[in-house]
Amino acid sequence: MTVPKLREEARLRDSWLAERLDTIVPALMEREGIDAWVLAAREYNEDPVLATMLPATWMSARRRTVLVFTDRGRVRHAVARYDAGAPFPRAWDPVTQPDQWTAVADLLTEADPATIAVDRSPTTALADGMSASEHEALIAALPPSLRNRLVPADALAVGWLETRIPAETEAFTMAAALGHQI
Repeated sequence: MTVPKLREEARLRDSWLAERLDTIVPALMEREGIDAWVLAAREYNEDPVLATMLPATWMSARRRTVLVFTDRGRVRHAVARYDAGAPFPRAWDPVTQPDQWTAVADLLTEADPATIAVDRSPTTALADGMSASEHEALIAALPPSLRNRLVPADALAVGWLETRIPAETEAFTMAAALGHQI
C-alpha cells in the first residue's frame, strides 16, 4: 500500500463524504424520526459535525455556512455565500435574498418538517456546535409555526461521527497495517 498524494486523498475523502451523506444521514434521520436537520457554523467557530461534512479542501466554514437536510436527509442544501461542494446544492442567492437566516427559514417553511434537529445539547459536547447567537438568529427567522418543532440533534450528531462506510473501514485497516510496518 502507498500513501496517496494530497489531491488524490482529497478526491477519495470527497467520494466517501458523498456516500456517507447519501446513506448514513438518511438512515439516522429515519431511525430518529427527524424530518429536517440544520447545522450552522461561522469562520473560527466550527460545529464539530458540520466540519466533517465539508469538502476535503476546505479548512473550515466560510463566513457563515448553514447546511440544511430535509425530507429525512434525502434532500440537502447549502445556505452559504460560497459553494459547499457537489453534495450540497447552493440554496441561497445573497443578491435576491440578503438575509441568510430568512433563506433558511424559507427552505424549512417549504419543507414543513414535523421535527427540525439542531446541534444544541446540554449533555453531548459533539452535538452542541450551534452557537447561542446562531440559534437565536434561527429562531428569530423561523415563523412561529416552526419554532416549537426544534429538537436536539444528539443522536444524529453522534451517529454521524461514529459511523463508517465500508470503504473507510477498509482504508483505516490498511493504514493501521502500514503504520505497524514503519
